[in-house]
Amino acid sequence: MILMLNRTDFIITTSIDGHIKFWKKTEKGIEFVKHYRAHLGAIVSLSVSSDGLYLATIAVDKGFKIFDIENFDMINMISLDYSPKCVSWIYKQGQPNLLVAVSDREKPIINVYDGKGDGSILYTIDKLHSQPVSIIEYNPVDDVVVSVDDGGMIEYWQPNPDEKFNQPKPPTIAWTYKSDTDLYTFKKNHTVPTSLQFSPDYSKFVTFGFGDRKLRVFKFKTGKLYRIYDESLEVVSEMQQAGTAGNKLDDMEFGRRLALEKEIQKLNGGQASTVNAIFDDSSNFLLYPTLFGIKVCNLKTNKVSRLIGKMETQRFMNISLYQGAPKKKNIITLAMAASDNQLFKESELRDPTLFCTAYKRNRFYLFSKREPDSEETPDGIGRDIFNEKPSREEQTVASLSTSSLKHSLGSQATIHTTMGDIHIRLFPEYAPKAVENFVGLSKKGYYNNVIFHRVIKGFMIQTGDPLGDGTGGDSYWGHDFEDEFHKAIKHDRPYTVSMANAGPNTNASQFFITVVPTPWLDNKHSIFGRATAGMDVIHKIENVKTDKQDKPYNEVKILSIDIQ
Repeated sequence: MILMLNRTDFIITTSIDGHIKFWKKTEKGIEFVKHYRAHLGAIVSLSVSSDGLYLATIAVDKGFKIFDIENFDMINMISLDYSPKCVSWIYKQGQPNLLVAVSDREKPIINVYDGKGDGSILYTIDKLHSQPVSIIEYNPVDDVVVSVDDGGMIEYWQPNPDEKFNQPKPPTIAWTYKSDTDLYTFKKNHTVPTSLQFSPDYSKFVTFGFGDRKLRVFKFKTGKLYRIYDESLEVVSEMQQAGTAGNKLDDMEFGRRLALEKEIQKLNGGQASTVNAIFDDSSNFLLYPTLFGIKVCNLKTNKVSRLIGKMETQRFMNISLYQGAPKKKNIITLAMAASDNQLFKESELRDPTLFCTAYKRNRFYLFSKREPDSEETPDGIGRDIFNEKPSREEQTVASLSTSSLKHSLGSQATIHTTMGDIHIRLFPEYAPKAVENFVGLSKKGYYNNVIFHRVIKGFMIQTGDPLGDGTGGDSYWGHDFEDEFHKAIKHDRPYTVSMANAGPNTNASQFFITVVPTPWLDNKHSIFGRATAGMDVIHKIENVKTDKQDKPYNEVKILSIDIQ
């Protein structure tokens, strides 16, 4: 799990082996701070207090740990005599006791502790739910707790022992009887949510569960449903077939992702229970991971405004959002605000960053509006950052996967033309689909006797169309396939080999070789190779005479292509 604390700019990550790591959001990325081997088993739940000062974690080892976030210290350890299910801080700022609630995995009870106490149970709430409680979330604005049990029953209650933890009354909430709300929705639909998240203004909360794969946005005060988004496999498959998914995937890729979704759905808890939906700072946008990527939905217009990570192969699970300014000062004087100080202006710059975990990945990912400082470091790490050196096994697996990919698809190609040979190094590790397409067509002789139909001096030479006019050509699979962009390769040098297209995700058989750097083509055309020899042949073709349509007067043909 991953949690971003916008008040303090700290990131907290937990893993199934019981480890907790603290990170700090910096001006450009993140910085590792501290590592705790806190538990002997998987961490099942964690909670940060509403003031952002304390962290509570529980695990399958029946351990209950409390941390001081700002000082990175473990300040309390409690050994429970039962298996815990979820944990949540339920105190309001200024209260003498730091109340924290822990539910029992086997019984329908919630135990309340003092986070800085001796570990004894202060109160036991045993008449609220009839089944074990799986979710507890606190609303500090209205001083109300929302809890959900394994039967799908939602309850509102006040974390006040003087009120006997009873349901709040109007005007705190806008209803007296639950029948006036939509809080029976899960009970009626025989499903249970696995996550519940409040909006930053605490006017709404969103739930998600793999039972019916629906995201439900509730108004907190009224308990009424505000929005429902259906991400069930049936609906997603229909959208894919109809082409209305917003990002229609290649059928083979969609099939792979669909199989992965079914695998995740079979999990009983584990990573599947960490999938969540979150709000942005304005409380008007909802972000949630899907098999297509991370959707950003505008709750006002009820439309998906953006899809993040749609080209990534990972299945993102748990997400957290940062929208602050890492260099911003806590205290801003009038003189600072009125000054024309460049350093002050820079400190006000925001750096929105989305933090994500992924299925069966022991790392987390950051999406940002910033470009990486450098695409490839001398050690070959690139955009990956390690605070721990990968194990020998991980390095071996990574090396074998890359080498096996090159071996299966091919890593070199020789294009025999009527003017000479062009040798190309292929990039199956960066553009596997484009390389597979090129290799497949080459091996079956598709490019034999195909002309270079478009030659622009000082720009590029283009071929791959059997019709010879730039309007024809099919891919190896008989239909267009999606773009493949990678930060490690760009059009920053001549002799780059890229797919020609008629727009996004319209790659077929045509490709071109540049003769100069063409950075304006980045993220528009998929790079799948670079010429390593035969540059003189490329320039010979570049310098042939052409008509007004850039077609050579004297045909230059591909005789054949050999793959090594």
